[in-house]
Amino acid sequence: MGAVPAGGRPYVLLSCATSIDGYIDDVTEQRLVLSNDEDLARIDEVRAGCDAILVGAGTVRRDDPRLVVRAERLRRARVARGLPPSPVKVTLTGRGDLDPAARFFTVGDADRIVYCASPVVEKTTERLDGLATVVDAGDPLDPARALADLAGRGVDRLMVEGGGSVHGQFLTAGLADELHLVVAPFFVGDPRAPRFVGDGRFPWHPGRRARVVEVRQIGDVVLVRYALSERCPDA
Repeated sequence: MGAVPAGGRPYVLLSCATSIDGYIDDVTEQRLVLSNDEDLARIDEVRAGCDAILVGAGTVRRDDPRLVVRAERLRRARVARGLPPSPVKVTLTGRGDLDPAARFFTVGDADRIVYCASPVVEKTTERLDGLATVVDAGDPLDPARALADLAGRGVDRLMVEGGGSVHGQFLTAGLADELHLVVAPFFVGDPRAPRFVGDGRFPWHPGRRARVVEVRQIGDVVLVRYALSERCPDA
């Protein structure tokens, strides 16, 4: 991690996998598998190249992710560059409803930062009892404020892995620079299931076109990389 990034915030890369019809999960209790082993290895490479990984509190509760770099060669390469084996873990919460036993807090040795809405900072700090740095991010919780704080901590590349409401917050606020969208080869077709920024509040006008940077088949899924700002390189 280096100096505070230009523009006062990190470069923000959104990562999401969906069905053909745009769903990120189904309505069963079991997590819907959208990616494949080859693509998961790609995601591990992307994680290893970032300073921090962010998910929403709902993803922490529902999926219990570890958010660590898995491949030992990637972990060693980070250490050789003077970095910790895995990026900083970050989450956003409006209610402070986080389980201290979640793998976000208990797996790996990366730093952990929790950005809270102002009214729940004290409650969250007490609940986590030193497991993470708890930061006031305003009321209502402001992603831009969280990004400015991350920049001040030397984070210059942030990977946002979801869920859908968090992706929507960053897109709505114009805080995303790049999107990695993986499309799985099946349909969900259930309007009760969560969609990628599908709640109707996302004001992306059709005239505001993202730029396609890359299209790649990875086994039975397709990766499309979109540039969402001028900060995104062409390759």
